[in-house]
Amino acid sequence: MAKKKMIRRLIVLCVVTLLVGFGVYWFVQKNGVRGAVAGIPDPVQEKTTGGTTKKVGGYDVDITYKYTYEIEALVVHTESYSGSSLPDKLSPLDAALAWGKVAEYNKKIDFNWSQSRRWYFWEVDDASVLAPVGGMTYVNRHSANTHLLPSSSSVKDKVEKIRRGDHIRLKGYLVDVDARKSNGETYWWHSSVSREDTGDGACEVMYVTSVEWLD
Repeated sequence: MAKKKMIRRLIVLCVVTLLVGFGVYWFVQKNGVRGAVAGIPDPVQEKTTGGTTKKVGGYDVDITYKYTYEIEALVVHTESYSGSSLPDKLSPLDAALAWGKVAEYNKKIDFNWSQSRRWYFWEVDDASVLAPVGGMTYVNRHSANTHLLPSSSSVKDKVEKIRRGDHIRLKGYLVDVDARKSNGETYWWHSSVSREDTGDGACEVMYVTSVEWLD
């Protein structure tokens, strides 16, 4: 009888171990891991012209290229969107990106990154911990919430695989989105073109043509 009880306990222990292991694996696959990367340069953008059009969710969508945009960054948080709204259809993922000293010190400083309703947020328990990165202004200038608009289905597959902790390089355009329906309903979504602005309108709207994982 004692032997049977021991076998049952071992089976239960194995099942619990497997469930915990699966839970950890699922969390890492879905949410990624916190990382840090040194030496990431500032994004590069150059004035450009052109654009493309799409029909999405009953809208005629004009996507106007404002700047070519290439960014190498550490992904510090992601938020997925799968709703039926036009923004959700155009941009299935927002990526909070960091570079410079913010990416370098991301493990040493807990920025408490988060995202919600197409915004990103960060906060620290004490402003003094920001001394190594030059304070709040530096963090705001070296991190950004980026709305990722895939240019094709293959790019969309890659965008949806981006996770926290990834070291990536994105190429594409900063764009203005202007959409309209036949009933007169309109929608617009215009990109920031500066790394120094904050608040409403400060996010980058990026039409992504290439996703590359580094390291």
